[in-house]
Amino acid sequence: QAQLVESGGGLVQAGGSLRLSCAASGIMFSINQMTWYRQAPGEQRVLVAAIGSGGNTNYADSVKGRFTISRDNSKKMVYLQMNSLKPEDTAVYYCSTFTQGLRYWGQGTQVTVSS
Repeated sequence: QAQLVESGGGLVQAGGSLRLSCAASGIMFSINQMTWYRQAPGEQRVLVAAIGSGGNTNYADSVKGRFTISRDNSKKMVYLQMNSLKPEDTAVYYCSTFTQGLRYWGQGTQVTVSS
């Protein structure tokens, strides 16, 4: 069974940086697309960034040029480097992947950006 565990969230001032990490287990990590979503209070969960098995990446327009997704297949880890953070980036961030017909989610990590 797939398991995803996020870490690295916290409180940061606007303009600051954070690096989120997601440790995956129970999946064939190297062939899976890995994604980061976020959910702000009262809003729907939205896709922030995705990275394919070949390393191709996609980003939401709101984070392009500020966030970078990466992966380390040998460690079964996916990362989200977040720079130039804004108060509107405040949300719970979730690592996710779709495998064997199911979408799996981590427990989420809170990111709070103060103005």
